[in-house]
Amino acid sequence: MESHSDCGSPNPPQTPDSTSCTATGAGSAHSGATCAKCGGPTAYPSPPPSFSGVSPPPTYRPIRAPAVNMSPETLYSQQQAIILAPVPQSQKVPIISPPHQFQVPVKRIQSPDDIRRFHDSDVSKNFLGFVVALSESIRGHKASDSCHESSTVSAIVSILETLTRWIEEIPPVQQAARYGNVSYRSWHERLVETSESLMLTFLPDDLRSATVEVVPYFTDSFGNSSRIDYGTGHETNFAAWLYCLARMGVVKEEDYQAVVARVFVKYLELMRKLQLVYSLEPAGSHGVWGLDDYHFLPFIFGSSQLIGHKYMKPKSIHNEDILENFSNEYMYFSCIAFIKKVKKGLFAEHSPLLDDISGVPNWNKVNSGLLKMYKAEVLEKVPIMQHFLFGWLIKWE
Repeated sequence: MESHSDCGSPNPPQTPDSTSCTATGAGSAHSGATCAKCGGPTAYPSPPPSFSGVSPPPTYRPIRAPAVNMSPETLYSQQQAIILAPVPQSQKVPIISPPHQFQVPVKRIQSPDDIRRFHDSDVSKNFLGFVVALSESIRGHKASDSCHESSTVSAIVSILETLTRWIEEIPPVQQAARYGNVSYRSWHERLVETSESLMLTFLPDDLRSATVEVVPYFTDSFGNSSRIDYGTGHETNFAAWLYCLARMGVVKEEDYQAVVARVFVKYLELMRKLQLVYSLEPAGSHGVWGLDDYHFLPFIFGSSQLIGHKYMKPKSIHNEDILENFSNEYMYFSCIAFIKKVKKGLFAEHSPLLDDISGVPNWNKVNSGLLKMYKAEVLEKVPIMQHFLFGWLIKWE
């Protein structure tokens, strides 16, 4: 056993408290092992997470098989790869031109080789660049800040409000199963039946034929009706639907701030209501060691909102007054407040990764790290991306 250089006593065992923040490469305020005898730092690097010495994940809802099942050593090596990866950069979305060749999008990804092929393609880089551009558009802005709101943005917000009203019209049924209320299937069936007409409320006449391609992305954005679950793959489909609208020029660059502050905020409200009313299970959750059971993008957009804020820092998530007073304006705080609402127990136990990120010194590092993590933990994972669709607007190259 290695000993501590200052006092000669053995190094203490590694614990989850000394893990590095995978999103940024910076440890939390309490990271790093210390010598039990003299209190000085040990020679250990930040180790991978271990379940020893901590409480088990909370039992507030059943967790399906993790999207990734690997040893702590493999997990640690992947965390280091995320840390060393370059930060994704924003890109302009190329606008399509006639003749249009819209087609029914289909699944293409079945293996890690397919994932590598996808991420080597220009369309993959451009899609991620679109997400980065959305993140940059909301940088330093509150959700209520005035911004350009086009008729398209207003129409999409109206559609999401309509979907929210349906929840009131289709209440959950009484059933023995605690999770996965079957009334959600009725809600989703109405979604599928009306999606084309909803798209036609804002698509211009020369793009009406695009419904054959954009509707499948839209209907896959709100969960799976067979499994009655929802996860980051469905959220990514919503981003892909917005990307398709940008490819058609229906959503323009000047709309990006409103797309995040109006459209995505409304989408997030809708999904939380669906999760609570119909008890949607998390799809492909990483369990206690994931960022969140359902979402990823609001953490990216929310951290961008807070970049450069004079008073609120990553550690502010532990201040209940800040969460209560600013959750309506900042998506990151809204996400933390929602997690604390639906999960019981110590935050550091049920959300250790978010707790670790709270020790990062500034929001810029949090945002850049989360972008790298989104690419690695969502866009490069077969169990998530095997459901992603490819057509003419998002081509399989």
